[in-house]
Amino acid sequence: MRARDLMTRDPVTIPPTMPLPVIARTLAENGFSGAPVVDAEGRLLGMVTESDLIRRIASAADSPRSWLRDFFTPAGRQAAEFSRTHGGTAADVMTTSLVTAEEDTPIETIAKAMEERGIRRVPVVRDGRLAGIVSRADLIRALLVPAETLAADAPDERIRRLVMDAMRQQPWVDAFFVFPDVRDGVVSFHGYCRNEEVRRALRVLAEGIPGVKGVQLMVEKPPLPVIAP
Repeated sequence: MRARDLMTRDPVTIPPTMPLPVIARTLAENGFSGAPVVDAEGRLLGMVTESDLIRRIASAADSPRSWLRDFFTPAGRQAAEFSRTHGGTAADVMTTSLVTAEEDTPIETIAKAMEERGIRRVPVVRDGRLAGIVSRADLIRALLVPAETLAADAPDERIRRLVMDAMRQQPWVDAFFVFPDVRDGVVSFHGYCRNEEVRRALRVLAEGIPGVKGVQLMVEKPPLPVIAP
């Protein structure tokens, strides 16, 4: 199985000039913990994550730097750190040393990179431009769904992507804990769900997707309060 079989196409992206408060709201409203930064031509520039935003806030409590540390730290590195801890846009705080993949990259390679680097998502690039993104949730889904079902041109996969896109637009969806699957046009939701209102809304959401023949809610109440990472 390759990156193209799992990746989310046309993911939510951030322009380099977006202010930090807008980035924070965008991530919160979409249930994401990070998003790629691209220019007007779609070229991948970096990634902004919750960690980058938290680092920016926490920098106000940093202790004064010692002159000895500054003496042995290259001026370029000091300048870059200052921008990341005092800047106000995506371009200022984003992480630029990214692990990326191509559409033909095996998912085993992506999984190993995520484990070794402690990251949650890997951008997929085509000729330097963002083609999609593979998240940890996508890799978990690969363990649950037969490879043939994940083919990009499969009708069930088309429906699943539409369901995922619709879920990302709803702030009430527990995006980190609800996983949709589609077989023969029937959408099945797996994972944890907070309450009956969310269960009902998930059913309504799926029933509004063209081609859906039925909906199965196979979610459970979480054993502990669900807190998105």
